[in-house]
Amino acid sequence: MSDFRSPRGFEEALRPPVDPRRARITPAVLQSPRNRDQDPAARFVRVARRAPEVMVKVTGRTRDGGHLKAHLDYISRNGALALDGPDGERLDGRAEVHALARAWAEEFAMEPGRRRDASISLSIVLSMPAGTDAARLHDAARAFAAETFGERFPYVFALHDEGRHPHVHLTVRRLGREGERLNPRKADLQIWREGFARALRDRSIEAEATPRRTRGVTRKAERTPIRKMRERFVAGKGDLPETLAAAYRDALRGDGGEGPWLEAIQARELAMRRALVAEAVRLGRSDRLADRTLALVVERFVRDRPGPKTRDQALRDAGVDRSTGRERSR
Repeated sequence: MSDFRSPRGFEEALRPPVDPRRARITPAVLQSPRNRDQDPAARFVRVARRAPEVMVKVTGRTRDGGHLKAHLDYISRNGALALDGPDGERLDGRAEVHALARAWAEEFAMEPGRRRDASISLSIVLSMPAGTDAARLHDAARAFAAETFGERFPYVFALHDEGRHPHVHLTVRRLGREGERLNPRKADLQIWREGFARALRDRSIEAEATPRRTRGVTRKAERTPIRKMRERFVAGKGDLPETLAAAYRDALRGDGGEGPWLEAIQARELAMRRALVAEAVRLGRSDRLADRTLALVVERFVRDRPGPKTRDQALRDAGVDRSTGRERSR
């Protein structure tokens, strides 16, 4: 018999940086997420196998009827794509899309006691890496939306499949059918990521929703507007974003104040490695072959983890040209 039934190292590695109990919407107002397929050891094996990570990103809010209409035109490709809704509802053509925008805007206008800066809808993108099966991703998005928002918050969604990088645009009305407001916190977004990953796995698509630190990633992903401006700059079609220009200057001077940040990152990474190594030792002493095999997986994962690195270090290592701010070719 194995004595290794409490994978504390895995739980520490998989623990999100926000407490799920702080979720504002998902557990309290909506149905709680199911817990199947959430065994820490099984999740860690998927991470060690480098299972693709899902992206669930709030991309914006619509402020008025005209803004909502323009957004729905965009995700429906001006009516060329049908918008899916709850219970198999489908909106075909611009007339039906515009009718939905008017209906949501009218209900928004009649909302009692709404704030001046209130918005009509929340725009969410559900995405996976290029090459993911588009039909299964679309079906997973349908299941995720139904489980997450149910009948409380009306929603519509559409699949965009250009360039072999399928993703789903999901638009959710912020005013619920019973008068509640959809106002998610970071904890809600993590629960949503886990729910979308589970829906994909139910459809035989390998997927996970782990924090960056689980995978040894220490820097946040570049924000989309900054990335697009940087790409235009590199192509010689625009100016360098001031945010990046300041980062380059700090990196080149070497005085960007990264000391405290680096120390915190290194301390967190050391704690993570210690927890995983302790887990590998416990599993390696087990009398079960599966446990000992998993110990080898953990050891290899820890050995292959990248070292912690700040943004300034990454820019210096990339070889930024002092005169142009562009990365030098190697």
